[in-house]
Amino acid sequence: MKLCVYATVALLAWLFGAWAVLGFAALGFAGYWRARRAGLTRSKCYLRDTRLVLAYLGLITLVAAAALVLPHTLR
Repeated sequence: MKLCVYATVALLAWLFGAWAVLGFAALGFAGYWRARRAGLTRSKCYLRDTRLVLAYLGLITLVAAAALVLPHTLR
């Protein structure tokens, strides 16, 4: 099941580029934010600590947003 999910996410990221990355990162950040507020401190993610996961997803969100905005501001 996991490999199917990973392949689907990779396909969407390839098709929609930074928009897909931004969407998945923001969705993941929102989910972890809610879970952290509800008391979750450990994750099954490789990073384990939810604060690290939030920092990672936040960074990805910022980089994807910059990738979408910067080409239009550097003309």
